Amino acid sequence: MLKLKNIQHLETPIMGNLLPGHSILEAIEDLHPTPAVGGYPRLPALEAIAEDEHLDRGWYAGPVGWIGTGGNGEFAVALRSGLVEGRQATLFAGCGIVADSDPESELQESCLKLQVMLRGLGGEK
Repeated sequence: MLKLKNIQHLETPIMGNLLPGHSILEAIEDLHPTPAVGGYPRLPALEAIAEDEHLDRGWYAGPVGWIGTGGNGEFAVALRSGLVEGRQATLFAGCGIVADSDPESELQESCLKLQVMLRGLGGEK
């Protein structure tokens, strides 16, 4: 469990070795989007999102990290992100939705996550 000031997260590190002839970028492509973000089963869930969600997620929930010169690297899913252009910021935050999720509590969790970014930008307290 990763405990932060305003919220705690279930943290699930995944480590592995690439098969010969494969790159870390291929692994990232195969893992993105994660089931927590894109749903499961993958293809029907992504199709439903594309049809029902009238919002371009942009970089939200994309992989962020580094790749070393030897092909090794470390990445995380950007579950909270923002795009700042001049004096305008577009912020994203979300929750993992599962079968027994309560929509109201998930919305409250998303709002808590957004508060941290808003405060960092000098916005809502």
